[in-house]
Amino acid sequence: MVTTPRPADLGLTTLDDEITVDALPVEGDIPSWLSGNLLRTGPATWQAGSTALRHWFDGLAMLHSFTVSGGTVSYTNKYLGSTTYRSTEEAGKLTHGQFATDPCRSIFQRVQAAFSGTTTDNANVNVAKLGERFLALTEGSLPVEFDQRTLEAAGVAPYRAPGQLTTAHPHYDSGAMLNYAAKLGPRSSYRFYRVDERGTEVVASIPVRHPAYMHSFGMTERWFVLVEFPLVVEPAALALSGKPFIENYRWEPERGTRVTLVDRRTGEVGARRTLEPFFAFHHVNAYEDGSDVVVDLCAYEDTQIIQDLYLDRMHEIMHDDAQDFARSHLKRLRLSSNGAASEQVCDTTIDLPRINGRRARLPHRYVWGVGNRHGWIDQLVKIDTTDGSSLSWYEPDQHPSEPVFVSRPGADREDDGVLLSVVLDVQRGRSALLVLDAGTLRPLARAAVPHHIPYQLHGQFSRD
Repeated sequence: MVTTPRPADLGLTTLDDEITVDALPVEGDIPSWLSGNLLRTGPATWQAGSTALRHWFDGLAMLHSFTVSGGTVSYTNKYLGSTTYRSTEEAGKLTHGQFATDPCRSIFQRVQAAFSGTTTDNANVNVAKLGERFLALTEGSLPVEFDQRTLEAAGVAPYRAPGQLTTAHPHYDSGAMLNYAAKLGPRSSYRFYRVDERGTEVVASIPVRHPAYMHSFGMTERWFVLVEFPLVVEPAALALSGKPFIENYRWEPERGTRVTLVDRRTGEVGARRTLEPFFAFHHVNAYEDGSDVVVDLCAYEDTQIIQDLYLDRMHEIMHDDAQDFARSHLKRLRLSSNGAASEQVCDTTIDLPRINGRRARLPHRYVWGVGNRHGWIDQLVKIDTTDGSSLSWYEPDQHPSEPVFVSRPGADREDDGVLLSVVLDVQRGRSALLVLDAGTLRPLARAAVPHHIPYQLHGQFSRD
């Protein structure tokens, strides 16, 4: 289908420029207490040499750095120098399989890639900090370490996940990073692992016949929380089908959604509960309420959102006002000794969720995220989980990224701080760092970048 370009297409347009700007022009006033570095990653091109990539999640990763100090903002961006990126540049074509695009390979090469852990390190999903090291993450088993100041990749992975697939959403406790991985093969298993200065340790392993696709997981003080959506794979198909990674998974709603609690100390399964079928990319938080476990996540009715994020489909929806992207809502699961129940917390759409980090593994009141008012992501939202009420920030032709919450030093209120979001202004053809009051969603300041930044995924803020 031939379509006429619309401004919204700009977020799916390649960014070639790699620049450093010492001081961006700032409108408004940045709070004097806000000082630190916002790092973000996301796809910046969907052309890998001669290979046209097919899905939003396939794009080659670019890092973006916003450093805030004394009311000023500096900016640097650079393509992530991963093995995938460097080998693609050298070969002139895609060399590693991505989420929904796969290079032409022999059966031997497919089997080796599927079961040896030599998956993509195109870390376009999230950034994290391990001790003093900065990492870019994707769902492949290898993170990419990079220099916070120059954004240059270090070239050697600081650890390898104990499986072919992992998440880009680790948890932290006592200075250690905790994550989940899927070990695929004749005897597949889910593995929880810990990474610290001593190395990598598997702390729990659960056998599974048909592994589910899980982009994130939950964690309380006692439990790992594994929510298995009925999107499952026959492991051999990943090597033998000839299809890209995600197209080997099957939606089987008759399975329902299975929630498994795994004891963080012993590695033993504590409980399993089954709920109605649904799908989610992102957990919000999990905590214990007496003997119950409460889990919040952003839930879709099914996996249509994965189909909607193929590039052809994205352009089609953006050019047809009668169509819309699949939408997710804040869903709360409660697991008890008697069973499990779920409820929708709010009618407002939300994904890419964030909370005040001090409430991790504790009851939280507020959740911030992105939402859909007219088609593609076009508003920031704040949901009060106590009564289901919500606030939103919206301006025409503005497309925000995930809001990152930064608490005001000495704050007592859970929402006392700011939100940082990179917003694409499709009419002006450029992006800006937007600073909002987290309580009211009132704009405080905006620092404009001299180019557009393609639609992003996740980021983290490090205080000075």
